[in-house]
Amino acid sequence: MSIWNEGLEAKRRTVDEAILALPKNCAVIMGMASMESQGFMSNVHRFAGHFEHLRVLSCLNMQSYEFCEDPKYEGTFMNENWFFGPSNRKAVKLGYRLVEYIPNNLHQAGGNKLKALKDMGATIVYWGPATPMREKTGFFNLGLSNVYEAETIDAADIVVLEENPNVPWIHGDTAVHLRDVDMVVTHAAEIPTIPSLEPGDEEKAIARHIADLVSDGSTLQIGIGGIPNAVASLLKDKKDLGVHTEMFTESMIDLFECGAITNAKKSLWPGKFVFTFALGSKRMYEWLDDNPAAMELRGNYVNDPFVIAQNDNMVSINTAITVDLTGQVCSESIGPVQYSGTGGQLDTHRGAQKAKNGRGIIALRSTAKGGSISTIVPVLPPGAAVTVPRQDLDWVVTEFGAVRLLGRSTGQRAEALISIAHPDFREGLRREAEKMGYL
Repeated sequence: MSIWNEGLEAKRRTVDEAILALPKNCAVIMGMASMESQGFMSNVHRFAGHFEHLRVLSCLNMQSYEFCEDPKYEGTFMNENWFFGPSNRKAVKLGYRLVEYIPNNLHQAGGNKLKALKDMGATIVYWGPATPMREKTGFFNLGLSNVYEAETIDAADIVVLEENPNVPWIHGDTAVHLRDVDMVVTHAAEIPTIPSLEPGDEEKAIARHIADLVSDGSTLQIGIGGIPNAVASLLKDKKDLGVHTEMFTESMIDLFECGAITNAKKSLWPGKFVFTFALGSKRMYEWLDDNPAAMELRGNYVNDPFVIAQNDNMVSINTAITVDLTGQVCSESIGPVQYSGTGGQLDTHRGAQKAKNGRGIIALRSTAKGGSISTIVPVLPPGAAVTVPRQDLDWVVTEFGAVRLLGRSTGQRAEALISIAHPDFREGLRREAEKMGYL
């Protein structure tokens, strides 16, 4: 038995033992999305009596968990979340005081929260999945997310790794040594996946406009959903594309395998896919496993606008819920009700604009709810979150065209946005713009 195996055995606990070893009042930070801490999150409710108050911090819960969805746990548990998923939205809709949103920009999400917790005097626990330890070296690997995980481990009072043989070994700043871990539990679980969304006719039309804005040799940040998938399908004839992205997506593999992505022309990290988390299919996870061309680095680096701006010809492609006539973008709430999160949208949009020949693109369908409402509106609904401020907005694309707003006056912005709104709503938008003095 190696020296590291001996140390590992001394730190092994069952999930139940590790939960009961936590302080009665503390803040437990989970791994993100595909790397959510399933062993902890699916079992902690059974030990509600052990805790006085437990804050569980997570980002994009992929599954349903009782501790943050059953009202009987109000007052004992609070799930603070950087990015809402379906279960969080359900709890909020039902009025349960079990979930709170953490406003953030992704590159600052971990650091800002750690500062806040320290100011509160909280005991900070990191509990996240990892690969099994490599006996020869004593290292675990964080797997598919490093948005805030490594940053939290560096600052935490207690570190618990949830060893899972299904976690892939990802290259980058992803290694954690046994000496920096307090407890190791084993929880073998399938890694959460998401389906690839097929684009509709509107998404395909939007994608054609976006593809015209992507030149050979561009470095891309592409989000997820029907619009980004449609964009990727139209980039297959491009040459020497690169990737510097918050989220690694399935479409990037397709573009690599057809030869469109080579990463050869990147000015920063040439030859490498650079990302900070991955969420997709089992095929994608297997492709990333021990792939030296894929570099998962910390979110406070990957999404730093200053770092993004070092990529010449950087193109950031994100989606939105609604845009008002002055260019305020809401991508995360429906009125005051939190729907998702800011994530890295503002990070990448700002970084791309600062890059040499860079472009920040916000894409959205011109209508919602079966065509009954316009997504380009005179003013944002009361309480709507502004994800991208109007002074930051670069390009906006719908199925009816692409317009650039940087440097334009409010009247020029209104004219441009009305021109790419759905024809059924243009006359009404113009009337409202005139009433407000824009036109």
